[in-house]
Amino acid sequence: MTAEVWLPIPPDEIEGLPDGPRYLFWDGGDDGDQDFPGDPARCAFYVVPYMKRQPVRVRPLERLSHVQVVQTLTAGVDDVMAEVSAIPPGVRLCNARGVHEASTAELALTLTLASLRGVPGFVRAQDQGEWRGGFRPALADKNVLVVGYGAIGAAIEDRLVPFEVARVARVARSARTTERGPVHPLAELPALLPEADVVILSTPLTEDTRHLVNAGFLARMKDGALLVNVARGPVVDTGALLAELETGRLTAALDVTDPEPLPPGHPLWQAPGVLISPHVGGPTSAFLPRAKRLLADQLTRFVNQEPLRNVILTTGAPGA
Repeated sequence: MTAEVWLPIPPDEIEGLPDGPRYLFWDGGDDGDQDFPGDPARCAFYVVPYMKRQPVRVRPLERLSHVQVVQTLTAGVDDVMAEVSAIPPGVRLCNARGVHEASTAELALTLTLASLRGVPGFVRAQDQGEWRGGFRPALADKNVLVVGYGAIGAAIEDRLVPFEVARVARVARSARTTERGPVHPLAELPALLPEADVVILSTPLTEDTRHLVNAGFLARMKDGALLVNVARGPVVDTGALLAELETGRLTAALDVTDPEPLPPGHPLWQAPGVLISPHVGGPTSAFLPRAKRLLADQLTRFVNQEPLRNVILTTGAPGA
């Protein structure tokens, strides 16, 4: 039986796809009710549609009885992990490491600079035709703490260094050493927080990181510090963050929120000192060429029975 591959990008737009599989286009449609392009039982490699609602992305999973690979086009796989029980055992779940580093790191730096330099206030003043000057903090000479030092965290540091920051401290699940210096384990986070002027979150959402940023975490941050979240909304306890924002002690720049989308009337919209962008870390002009290169490479490996990149877990394996 010819292996079928479901792609959310038209196959004829992806250079380098290997011969052999039958390539079918499926992105869920505008309303998430697009018919499946073929028999789900024949799909061997499923690429999860990008920027669709979670129910759309996971809708085929329970019917993919012979799937071998589920490939996301996101760095985080928490939406698929929530439905992993619907996937047969032995399936490799892969993320999109290498696709979003540039875009997400750009946005992390943009949010940091915009918040420190007061850009939202300038935009509001421009809308009113008012010239409002003032003295604002610079990123130069600041201590920055990156929580979640994977590929995106490292890309964020790459972009911080030219801005003459005083120090970048790095935190990940476990300790290791990089060319730029040590990566501290999560256990050392409480001791690092009081030294940071800017805390940037780029960690995956797991049971260990859900509400990692709680009242205790925020209380350890220094007065006037900035929290930047380009990770996942539930990494932050929204109620605890609101309590700090309303006192004016901390500021925040959030590309992700909990809940998300943030509904009209939610208190975060009007909280003092907060800049919100609507989860746009990944969707830029940098996405498509990198996604296409990833898919061509992964599918070449799949056809040639070579090890795949970015395997997060194999379903049914211990710890999955």
